[in-house]
Amino acid sequence: MPLEKPYLDIPGTILFDAEQSRKGYHLNQFCMSLMKAENRERFKADQRAYLDEWPMTEDQKQAVIDMDLNRAMLLGGNIYFLAKIGATHGKSFQQMAGSMTGMTED
Repeated sequence: MPLEKPYLDIPGTILFDAEQSRKGYHLNQFCMSLMKAENRERFKADQRAYLDEWPMTEDQKQAVIDMDLNRAMLLGGNIYFLAKIGATHGKSFQQMAGSMTGMTED
């Protein structure tokens, strides 16, 4: 029997709970792999090939390729792990947050 989650109806918010953690486990592990320079280089050289090494859903992989962080969060991504993707592409956290809200870094 699923747990009641009264916190799920906060408008504009994706809460990272145990269910999201399970759903995004491999996505978040992929993100953490980008902490190593050699993995960042492999990812930048051929994003699709590197992503295909991870047992992620096709939706998760496409969200990474599209840099659609809002979608990645819906699919279980944790923003602190997803920040590694932005950093790999030379984006600051502020630039990433702006892209998620339709605002500029300023």
